Amino acid sequence: MNFFQRLGAQPWMARILSIGVCPQDDEALRVRKAIVNMGVVFGIIPIHLLFLCSNIWFAETWLVAIDLMVIFVSLASIIYFAQTRRHFEAYKLVQMSIAFLSPFLVTLAMGGLNRNANVLLYGLVGPIFALLLYDARRAFLAFLISCGLTIICFLLQPWLRSENNFPADSLLLGGVINLIIVSGLVFAALLYFMDQRNIAYALLNLEKEKSEALLLNILPKDIAEFLKIEQRVIADHFDEASILFADVVGFTRISASMSPMQLVEMLNEVFTHFDALVEKYGVEKIKTIGDCYMAAAGIPRKRPDHAHALASLALDIQAYVSQNAFVGLPLRFRVGINSGPVIAGVIGRKKFIYDLWGDAVNVASRMESHGNAGEIQITRDTYELIKADFDCEPRGTIQVKGKGDMEVWQLKGVRAAPPAAPA
Repeated sequence: MNFFQRLGAQPWMARILSIGVCPQDDEALRVRKAIVNMGVVFGIIPIHLLFLCSNIWFAETWLVAIDLMVIFVSLASIIYFAQTRRHFEAYKLVQMSIAFLSPFLVTLAMGGLNRNANVLLYGLVGPIFALLLYDARRAFLAFLISCGLTIICFLLQPWLRSENNFPADSLLLGGVINLIIVSGLVFAALLYFMDQRNIAYALLNLEKEKSEALLLNILPKDIAEFLKIEQRVIADHFDEASILFADVVGFTRISASMSPMQLVEMLNEVFTHFDALVEKYGVEKIKTIGDCYMAAAGIPRKRPDHAHALASLALDIQAYVSQNAFVGLPLRFRVGINSGPVIAGVIGRKKFIYDLWGDAVNVASRMESHGNAGEIQITRDTYELIKADFDCEPRGTIQVKGKGDMEVWQLKGVRAAPPAAPA
């Protein structure tokens, strides 16, 4: 909630802030209209009404005329703007001109800088509000105009009257009131600037958090942190890692029997659960390729139990798939796991992903594609790492494309702990 939304919590304040606001106005235009409306209702009109009463009391005819003119022009312009909701730029220009010219005219009518110089402070406040309503260039121009009017007052001093009808005590009191009002106007402007700065920081932090979350959904945390510091190709060698591929059996036949939206909903439901399992075991999801899910352990952070983590993940994947139906259909997955050295990293400049390369990756993919439906097939390298803690059945030797004959095992479950010895 911004500065003016908080002010507009009261109905009467909301009506003032919304003078001349149109339904099609964007937020920035609404704020500028609210600033001008507040300046007229709480600044120009009440200040000149206060001066008008004082000037009538001390019979300052020229000052009374100036106050009446300012009040009439301000009231007429805001009423016209409220009725028509048109010509905001003209309305804004009228009020800014009053803010600059009225202090100058009042100073001349009172006898110049010698009689009450602090009235000109109102004109010097104008450029601050010009920053809120215009760009920096026009605000600087407003500052030059204000300085120029002050210099003109100084140059005209010899031709102005040397006395006015205000007693010294009244001038002193008026000076104090002017300083308080001007300080209040400056404080209000700074308060608004601070509020906008805080909103900007909050929005910036929110967008940063969104960007961080999006980046972490694409890349591992360590890699994301590195890329924020240095933009270059990342390629690291890992002597020990494990790779898992999981693929839907008969996906072509299944996809032909359902609409594209149903297909996407099915894959999203399955892979979202896989993502939760990946997070549970602290491994890395690498990517999905159509109906194939790829994950790895031991990268980008080394861990000695990389094969154990993927074995547990694979068992949970098969348990979940076997116990559920998706879009009314049962699914079966082939899962393949291999362990060995890999290269992991990020290449390219656009739409990059964290990927793996190496013979161990290719073999893991072959374990999946040469596997049986509903089974988890692993290589000897993975078997040697997990055989003490998991039950595995030898499948024998199979012909693997590009590798020839390979010994493979089927992962069946976690090995039960031996019964405790009697005391």
